[in-house]
Amino acid sequence: MRTYGAEETGAAQRKPAGIAGALRQMLGMREVGLIAIILLLFIVMSFASPYFLTWVNMRAMAMAFAVEGIVVVGMTILLISGGIDLSVGSVTALAMVIAGLLFLAGFDPWTASAISILACLAIGAAMGFFVTRIGLHHFIVSLAVMVIARGICLLGTGGRPLGLYTLPPEFKFIGQGSLGVVPVVIVIFVVVVIAFDFMLRKTTMFRKVFYTGSNEKAAAYSGIRTKKVVFLTTTLCSGLCGVAGIIYMARFGSAQPTFGMGMELNVIAAAVIGGASLSGGVGTIFGAILGAILLSVVSSSLALLDVSVYWQDIIRGSILLAAVTIDHFINKRRKQRV
Repeated sequence: MRTYGAEETGAAQRKPAGIAGALRQMLGMREVGLIAIILLLFIVMSFASPYFLTWVNMRAMAMAFAVEGIVVVGMTILLISGGIDLSVGSVTALAMVIAGLLFLAGFDPWTASAISILACLAIGAAMGFFVTRIGLHHFIVSLAVMVIARGICLLGTGGRPLGLYTLPPEFKFIGQGSLGVVPVVIVIFVVVVIAFDFMLRKTTMFRKVFYTGSNEKAAAYSGIRTKKVVFLTTTLCSGLCGVAGIIYMARFGSAQPTFGMGMELNVIAAAVIGGASLSGGVGTIFGAILGAILLSVVSSSLALLDVSVYWQDIIRGSILLAAVTIDHFINKRRKQRV
């Protein structure tokens, strides 16, 4: 009896310790901290501005980060693999311009959109080729593509927006329609996030992305075709930019050649704030989306408080610098532990 009592007491003592440990682990998660910060901002802004918690502002905020969030998904996966893409804003704009020009030339919008997304995939594949086969760095390749894609946008449109006033209602529905009270854009965004978050967590193919980003040489020695992984993640990122560009075109009924300037800053900031490392091997889709939501809330708050656009850029840049600094120290501590 004494032995049974001792075992029972030990189990009872271990249970609270296990619960406490789980709570400490949960509170230490970056996502929990982000959720707390977002909730705090909501509380503060509900007192600071009577317009913040209105349905109109909430809907506008959700629409703003949802389409950009699709690009954040691609950027996060690419960052985990050890890459980076500075061309996301230009490629998103190029997707709109290509589809818009094809539509004005007589193509139906669905065919024009499919060709545009394929063109974006081809751009990503070209970048992947220069990185994996030629041996250039993602930063340089994507910087060059950013300039080239933007130049093509301006050349193809003469620097003027393309008015696509005759787009059919069924196409505009994907950017302007709603399923009940939920905008279709939000539905598409949620489907993309859930699909890629599941694949990143559960599938062997996407686990290779983490191995490649953590230590590419070790991954290669273990039999992973790391160049193929980098090539595919680079292509995927550009492809998702194409999808985002088409949704933007359907939403606004036009193709803006100057659209997406500075998008790379927001997208990279969202991913890094959410826990993705610029050194590769670390990150979650959920965390990156929380980062995108945080930036959207900050932008909406600054606009409602009538803060100058110039100050908004300074604040966003400061947030990115802070996120990168935190990432640097986290990586430094991780290496010291190893």
